[in-house]
Amino acid sequence: MHQMKKIEAVIKPFKLEDVKDALQEAGIQGMSVAEVKGFGRQKGHTEVYRGAEYTVDFLPKLKLELVVADGQLDSAVAAIIRGAKTGKIGDGKIFVSQVDEAIRIRTEERGEAAV
Repeated sequence: MHQMKKIEAVIKPFKLEDVKDALQEAGIQGMSVAEVKGFGRQKGHTEVYRGAEYTVDFLPKLKLELVVADGQLDSAVAAIIRGAKTGKIGDGKIFVSQVDEAIRIRTEERGEAAV
């Protein structure tokens, strides 16, 4: 049985098109995108609104989720890095985990065929 990996990447919103293009160039198709808020080492920033200063703890980010065959993992991760990296703090993170099963609802295909 072939193995699959789930890639979760949290990136800056304006880098989405670059990441999507890089993934397509790597032959990776299909992903989910959700708007999320979070912070890491950036720790948010301070803004002034109507003369009052306040801290914005959670910054807008995008969370990408995709499932790939093991053989596609390295090229998918490299594509995400290539598309998302600015070299500045807050570029994001990539998490990889094992996927035990995938099922396409319409056809009931399983495993890599469903991805």
